[in-house]
Amino acid sequence: MRETVSFGRLAGIRVGANWSVLIIGWILAFGLAAGVLPEAAPGHATGLYWVAGLLATAVFLGSLLAHEMAHALVARAKGLPVEGITLWALGGVSKLGGDASRARDELRIAIAGPATSLVLGVAFFATAAGLAALGAGDLVVTTVVWLATINVVLGLFNLAPAFPLDGGRVVRALLWARHGDRLQATRSAAAVGRAFGFGLVGLGVMVVFLGAVFQGVWFMLLGWFVVSMGQAEATGVEQRRLLEDVTVDEVMSAPVACVPADLTVDRLVDEHVLTHRWSAYPVVDDDDRLLGLATLDTVRRVPAEERSSTRVLDAGFPAAEVPQAPPGASLADQLATLSASPVGRLVVVDQGRVVGLVSRTDVVSCLQRRSLMSS
Repeated sequence: MRETVSFGRLAGIRVGANWSVLIIGWILAFGLAAGVLPEAAPGHATGLYWVAGLLATAVFLGSLLAHEMAHALVARAKGLPVEGITLWALGGVSKLGGDASRARDELRIAIAGPATSLVLGVAFFATAAGLAALGAGDLVVTTVVWLATINVVLGLFNLAPAFPLDGGRVVRALLWARHGDRLQATRSAAAVGRAFGFGLVGLGVMVVFLGAVFQGVWFMLLGWFVVSMGQAEATGVEQRRLLEDVTVDEVMSAPVACVPADLTVDRLVDEHVLTHRWSAYPVVDDDDRLLGLATLDTVRRVPAEERSSTRVLDAGFPAAEVPQAPPGASLADQLATLSASPVGRLVVVDQGRVVGLVSRTDVVSCLQRRSLMSS
């Protein structure tokens, strides 16, 4: 799930959101302000319901973030790089830069999120009880009770044994620990996840026919998420297994056509794009150190009348946004970064100097060859 808006860093971990989080935010706020709160605590002004609904929605999104932060912090404690957290319409995603090397680490990472949600649920229930004892208004107590309930539901739902939900990851960790085969454990957990996901879709269809359209569509969306994400995760594990002993320099394209920073876009087109097969050009300084990356896509975005006055360095991706790795790095460890990056390429750097490029096409070709070799 791609990040649309960045919120900065929390505990050193990048946090952002996809635009689709606005959907769940609006649905929750509207449902609370127009339905749940007026029914449970009648007699208040409409504006108060909306204030309570919006505040509850914001706190719930914070709870989602806490759920994902728990995964990320435990993963980091176990030595896994954490690339960031992205909130979206159906929850949140913690992007880890690798896989746990031991089943017990996988189990601890998986259980951390639901445990956090359940603890938050209990804390909100205790807070609601305390507020009620102190004589707080029914609207305040009802709002806190809703926060307690939805966190408990979130924790329990994520414990469902459906990969890639946290419960499915727990199942994978247990199967992995029992049989010692991570790939087979993933396949088994993914199969259970697909069955669970299709079950949710079927339930959603039935609920729609019973007249509860919104709830039915929601179940279908959750089912689709479980099925599609589970398959994607299983495929990713299979790919990493195929590439586990492949290094970056084995698949990189080299040499590459590096260009100086002061080259204009029109000269890049005339002198390189129209005469070479490359679709990406590292922008380097006099010592071949990476300053940025210009691609055919970034060049196309420069209006024709501005190409003679625009430098390739200004038209491309800055070095800070370009994935980089040394020649001997494991290709499997670079898959997540390469897949998530809008650059679509990995620049291979040896002792500070650009020596090659790896594109997604290079990775696909390598996977196809490795798959034939293993079949």
